[in-house]
Amino acid sequence: MKILFVGELNPDLVLQGYHSFPQLGREVIVDDCLLTMGSATAICAVGAARLGNEVSFCGKAGRDVYGDFCVALLEREHIDTHFVLRDETVKTGLTVSITGPTDRALVTYPGAIVALKESDVPDSFFEGFRHLHTASYFLQDAMRPGLRSLLERASRRGLTASLDPGFDPSEKWGSDLLRTLECVDVFFPNEVELTGLTGETDPEAALRKLENGRTLTVAKLGRAGAMALDRGRPVHVPAFPIEPVDTTGAGDSFNAGFLHCWLRGGKLTQALRFGAACGALSTRGFGGTTAQPSLQEAEEFLA
Repeated sequence: MKILFVGELNPDLVLQGYHSFPQLGREVIVDDCLLTMGSATAICAVGAARLGNEVSFCGKAGRDVYGDFCVALLEREHIDTHFVLRDETVKTGLTVSITGPTDRALVTYPGAIVALKESDVPDSFFEGFRHLHTASYFLQDAMRPGLRSLLERASRRGLTASLDPGFDPSEKWGSDLLRTLECVDVFFPNEVELTGLTGETDPEAALRKLENGRTLTVAKLGRAGAMALDRGRPVHVPAFPIEPVDTTGAGDSFNAGFLHCWLRGGKLTQALRFGAACGALSTRGFGGTTAQPSLQEAEEFLA
C-alpha cells in the first residue's frame, strides 16, 4: 500500500525516568536519554513502513545536523525522502520529551515545523498513492490555512486522507479544524483533544458531536482503549495489558496500525484492535520508533 505522509519532521530528545518533575530554578535527574525520530507525522510514517507499506515523506527540514539525522533515519527505514525539502533559512525543530512509564510532557522548538505550506506539495506528489496522512494540525502554522485545499486536491486524485490533530498549545481548538474535517476520511484525536474540540468529557457524546457524514473519528483513550462509531453504534476495544517503558509516539503507532488494516478493507473492530496492538508494542522501548512492531510481530501479538 502506497502512503504519502505530509507534515512535520524533527527529532525527539527523550529524557526517560524522571524522579521528580522539573520546576523553575531546580535541577532534576533522569535515568536515561535518547535522540530519536520525533514528530507525529514522521513517527506514524516509520510505523507504517515497519508494517510493510510503501511510504514516502513530504516535509521541510533545515540544512543542519538535526535535519540530516531525520532524513537518514527515514532512509534507514526504507522511506522515500525525495519530497523532503531542505531549507537553509530555517532550523530543524526539536522536541524534548520528559517521560515516565505512564505519561510524558513535551517541550517543542517548532523551527521548520511551522514553515511547510500547501504550495510546497504540488498535485504531482500525489501520483500513485492510495492515502495521505498528516498530523500536528495546531503546530503547522504555514500549512494550517491551506490544509483543507491540500486534502481536496488529494481527494480529486483519488486519495483518502487521515489527520491526527495533536494538542493545541493555545487551547483555543479553533473551528477551522471542524471545517477541515469535512475533507478527512479518518480523524485520530486522543481523549484530551476530543474534549478540547467538543467540550464533551464522555467519548461517545464527543464522537456523536463530530459526526459530519464523511469522517470516521477514532478516539484514542489511553488505558481505556479506543472507540469509534459504526453507523451510529459505538464500537470499543480495550487497551492491551502491557508494562510500558515509554509512551512517546504510542498514538502515532496506533494510527499506523489502524491505517494498515483499514486501507486493506479490514472491519472497524479489526482495525481498532490492530491499531491498539501496534500502539501497545511501541511502548516497549524509548522514543516513538525504536520499538514499533513489524507486521509479523503485530500479528503474533494479536494471535
